[in-house]
Amino acid sequence: MSIILNSAIISVVLLCVLCIKRVNVLLAIIVSTIVAGLMSGMDIKNVMDTFVTGMGGNSETALSYILLGAFAATMAHSGFTVVLSEKISKIISGKKYVLLLILTLIAMASQNIIPIHIAFIPIIIPPLLSTMNKLKLDRRAVASALAYGLKMPYITIPVGFGLIFQNLIADNMLQNGAYVERSDIWKSTIILGIGMTVALFIAIFVTYAKPRNYEDKPLNIRLSATNDCSKNTIIIILLAAIMTFAVQLITHSLPLGALVGLGIIFSLNVIPKNKMDNMMNEGIYLMGYVAFVMLVASGFASVLKQTGAIESLVTSALAIMPHNIIAVSLIILILGLFITIGIGTSFGTIPILGVLFVPLCIKLGFNTQQIVVLMAASAALGDAGSPASDTTLGPTSGLNADSQHNHIYDTCIPTFFHYNIALIIFALIGICILG
Repeated sequence: MSIILNSAIISVVLLCVLCIKRVNVLLAIIVSTIVAGLMSGMDIKNVMDTFVTGMGGNSETALSYILLGAFAATMAHSGFTVVLSEKISKIISGKKYVLLLILTLIAMASQNIIPIHIAFIPIIIPPLLSTMNKLKLDRRAVASALAYGLKMPYITIPVGFGLIFQNLIADNMLQNGAYVERSDIWKSTIILGIGMTVALFIAIFVTYAKPRNYEDKPLNIRLSATNDCSKNTIIIILLAAIMTFAVQLITHSLPLGALVGLGIIFSLNVIPKNKMDNMMNEGIYLMGYVAFVMLVASGFASVLKQTGAIESLVTSALAIMPHNIIAVSLIILILGLFITIGIGTSFGTIPILGVLFVPLCIKLGFNTQQIVVLMAASAALGDAGSPASDTTLGPTSGLNADSQHNHIYDTCIPTFFHYNIALIIFALIGICILG
């Protein structure tokens, strides 16, 4: 009963219910935060002070999104993305699975090769909506493909965002008593990538394979763009993208990488300097809402930590855990899902998971590789399908450009259903194989 009445569980369930009832995500997180704090005996002032202070935990991520949004806006204004969208339209030749493959590869590249993360989506996707409508392509399949491309690479590929994610796992495991070589993490998490690939195939070839009709409606976006894109412009844009990637890889600072990319674009006059303010404003328009959701989610996480509800949840679960390693792993994964889904960021919740799960796993006799799988899967479970996750907010920002794609029912529920089931099943398989 103590687990059911745990304030962390109740607040996360409340968050999900509010979002399903179409309450704005920002408001839902704030309400859930207040409920969690008050249930744990905190006064309202302390709750709000902790919440506001905790928002700084995702400040670097939020700044990254704003700068990357500006970077994406410059790509659109230069005509680069218009050319890219036109080439995609010509390549697909009426074949919806070719379009899904291309979008999946672009999403994957946004994590490792050109690390602009979700900032490409509101630039690339809206011009393709009319093509999707002609193909009668179910946008839930597109959301599943984009979520796969945004998520699978950082779990399994130690480059770009994947390098950051896997370094976080290694650092937090070390801090909590388990040593693992950074270069070995992908060897354990590759099983999770295989599971997500299976889930992607099921989503696009089975669940959402049937045609779905959409109306041709005007787009509710206001990005400036030009069709005039010279070869020199393309070269400079690619150079800026490469330097963004290189700086981020060397310094592990995404904001610095984005700043260098913007500096190259402006200094080489791809975008006139007198339009710099416009580009920054468009970057905020593109990514500001997502950035602020991430800030608020961090505040929510801070309050949950302050209440002690998460530690209580794990302690209560430990008392009733069975001796079977598969059953124990399943319980840990479900706990990880509840801990992270309300927060919505796999990167931001790894320190919480490390403090709670690593000592627990060591006591229960898990080896290092098994702990890696549980850590990665638990973090990823919160990212897949969470209303406050960039993995879901990103696809919705592009697919809902004509107001025909619902964030909860067309993005969150499909990605939650397919990828969370796959991650749990294949994490358990990985535990068996690595035991």
